[in-house]
Amino acid sequence: MYTILLFILAGIFEIGGGYLIWLWLREGRGLEFAFLGAIILFLYGIVPTFQPSYFHRIYATYGGIFVVMSLLWGWVFDKTLPDTYDLIGAMIILIGVSIIYYWPRKDEIYD
Repeated sequence: MYTILLFILAGIFEIGGGYLIWLWLREGRGLEFAFLGAIILFLYGIVPTFQPSYFHRIYATYGGIFVVMSLLWGWVFDKTLPDTYDLIGAMIILIGVSIIYYWPRKDEIYD
């Protein structure tokens, strides 16, 4: 459960920080959006260091979680519903990253 919470926190920081930068550059919001976005993106870079696995595995897994969270972000904040193919793709990705991250290996500790 700890690892899942860290992936979600990283996703909120990366997508949230990136969204603030997007609002600053694409929608003309104030410079405070850029600064806050940069700080949040910096925090995103720290969160994965608390994961108990190797860098490559953490970032590969996070990439899949990022896709799913991005679709959810668009649904909540941009009011754009994911279509059937978004949902099918997200399910395939989650299965893949679950195998990558949680498949038992004798040299790692798991949540």
